[in-house]
Amino acid sequence: MTAILVVEDDRNILTGLVDNLSMEGYQTKTACDGMTGLKLAEEGGIDLIILDIMMPGMDGFNVCRRLKGGGSKIPIIILSARAQESDKVLGLELGADDYVSKPFSPQELMMRIKAVLRRTAAPSPETAAFGNLKFDFQKYEVTRDGTLLKLTANEFTILKLLLQCPGVPVSRHKILSEIWGEGIASRTVDTHIWSLRYKLEDDPSKPIHIVTVQRIGYKFVP
Repeated sequence: MTAILVVEDDRNILTGLVDNLSMEGYQTKTACDGMTGLKLAEEGGIDLIILDIMMPGMDGFNVCRRLKGGGSKIPIIILSARAQESDKVLGLELGADDYVSKPFSPQELMMRIKAVLRRTAAPSPETAAFGNLKFDFQKYEVTRDGTLLKLTANEFTILKLLLQCPGVPVSRHKILSEIWGEGIASRTVDTHIWSLRYKLEDDPSKPIHIVTVQRIGYKFVP
């Protein structure tokens, strides 16, 4: 799962962010001061940092400066009640990838997170092969035992989401938001997964590639 470090000294904001991120299928780590946040980031295993500016001890600007100055490639979204243009410029000059002013919309922040992760993600391979399955992402083609499969556009998009990180669970909510947006029942995802299993699996009733992860969603097992 994508791991996000939230560095925020306001407990209410911190709790709300963790709840929203968990609903989106992200794993979270938290820190309430800059020094702790810096230590957690340097330990590794973090895919993105949400970083408050006004904190006791070391502020967010200095955390960002220390990380980026040390060569860290972890994307950072600065979160601050300071909305002055000079602060935004400073944050971006220090290497932050985005700057969100308080108060903020949780939905907007989630969209900013997805955008930053997309921009900073390693490029997906153009082709992949697992057992009797071959995928060509440029041609939008999938073959099984050399036979071209007929996939809908939505089925291919779901498959591509699962294949971006084989073995890593993708939440139903993430699949819904990436393809259909809000207001669509999660059962829609399950229906498309069933169709994919029917086309890709040797025994759709006992899938070995597109596997259910209870209470989260699905993952692709090579």
